[in-house]
Amino acid sequence: MEDSATPTWTVYIDGQPVRIPATIETVRAALVPERRAEFDAEIARTPGLQLAQVLAMWALPPAVWDQIEADFARLEAGDHSGFHPQEDRFTAPDVA
Repeated sequence: MEDSATPTWTVYIDGQPVRIPATIETVRAALVPERRAEFDAEIARTPGLQLAQVLAMWALPPAVWDQIEADFARLEAGDHSGFHPQEDRFTAPDVA
């Protein structure tokens, strides 16, 4: 990957690192013109503590959102293969 003076984030799509824009200006420029007003409005009303999260969500390419939606559909259908709970909530307690 080549170095750039413009800040970027690295995300993984299908296991491969992909750089995405990491400034309000560059995320906005990467959007299709029809989405820019919606982006501007959401960024304007986002609290500072949540700004990085909201900006990252807007910066993700459509392929990532397609994968996220497919993953949620699988989970909703009961297919938990490949997913691991963060907490061990699904084991029965020991019975003395």
